[in-house]
Amino acid sequence: MLAHTNRSAETLSKVGSQGSEVTKIQTKLQDLGIYSAKIDGVYGSATKSAVVTFQKQQGITADGIAGTQTLKALGITGSSSDSTGGIGKYSSNDIKLLATIVSAEARGEPYEGQVAVAAVILNRVEHPSFPNTLAGVIYQPGAFSCLTDGGVNAEVADSAYKAVRDAINGWDPSGGAVYYYNPAKSTSKWIFSRPVITVIGNHRFCS
Repeated sequence: MLAHTNRSAETLSKVGSQGSEVTKIQTKLQDLGIYSAKIDGVYGSATKSAVVTFQKQQGITADGIAGTQTLKALGITGSSSDSTGGIGKYSSNDIKLLATIVSAEARGEPYEGQVAVAAVILNRVEHPSFPNTLAGVIYQPGAFSCLTDGGVNAEVADSAYKAVRDAINGWDPSGGAVYYYNPAKSTSKWIFSRPVITVIGNHRFCS
């Protein structure tokens, strides 16, 4: 009996909630022109106010809590590993591509290390020395070994999708790095010359 109650609670976002589901709620409400604050994955008063407005429009009890009925009306499923739906300027296809690379490049790394790899790729998109699109950065020749060694074909871990969402929402454990490498595997002398910002798991993150 209790297990069923807990499952229901998981798909219920309210003030104080954080995470990818809140990001989805904010994105959908922004697309509808109801929410104009920052998409940050944090369910604050602005998110609650927008949810109330949406609930009134839909004829749902306007309690400001994104329960099952409200989420369904917004077109959001309750699964935390659901890969559909974009975030900000990144489409659902972008998120899937990035999660595939993160899963292949950071398999076996701590979760923080997976987020850091995603953050490095996003940092490259914003950096003047790299292509200004996600696909451009990922498919830049020689950028990611998983594209040539077949690692990219492995099943994508659920944690990689979560890591990508956390990185897009602004978490950057790499400290702004645009490079990373595993010293046990890397053969490039050049990469060893880059200033190391931080070390997470087997990866060194560099500027």
